Amino acid sequence: MRVLYLLVFLLGIAAIFYPSLSPDAERAIGKWAIAEQADAYLPLDLSVKAEDAPFVVEIEMTAVGWQPGQGAALTVVADSNGRTLLAKPLTFSTTKPREINPQTQEKIYSDNAGTISATKDTSYRFTITPGDAEGVATTIRSVHLILRSVSMVDPRIRPGGFILAAIGFIGFVLAMARGRKTPSNPNSQPPTGRWGRGAG
Repeated sequence: MRVLYLLVFLLGIAAIFYPSLSPDAERAIGKWAIAEQADAYLPLDLSVKAEDAPFVVEIEMTAVGWQPGQGAALTVVADSNGRTLLAKPLTFSTTKPREINPQTQEKIYSDNAGTISATKDTSYRFTITPGDAEGVATTIRSVHLILRSVSMVDPRIRPGGFILAAIGFIGFVLAMARGRKTPSNPNSQPPTGRWGRGAG
């Protein structure tokens, strides 16, 4: 039994640390153009299958002379069945841009707008508009929407690991304590009194 409880304990420890050691895997769903010029932002309607959820919404912006830190360059809103699922201003200040043309200072900026979860095939409308940063609309050359499916670790794994580790640890300690108890030797007991003929 001690070996069994030890295995249960080790399995629980593995389940506790597994989510930290197993990064989420991403798979590209697709990439769509939202705007090919500064004044032509059109809403985009997409259908996403339940098997692709949860999925990350990423915005890619090509701009000339834009400097992060001036405010929100874009604002993205995702709606489904009249309900807003995501609304976020994007500053593009957390990732390093990719330079396209050093002479014109044209660069591609990327920002994560958030993650959307779904349990069934759903249609979404993505609306992207210029942000509140001064003069940002004149610097933008194009905007693309990118969706990536994320395979996330089941959040129930870690709590289950704590339970298994506790059961295994307690069981192992009790099994060790039970094994240390030596059985009583019947020969060590004092002889019982004898009655009748021949006693004494």
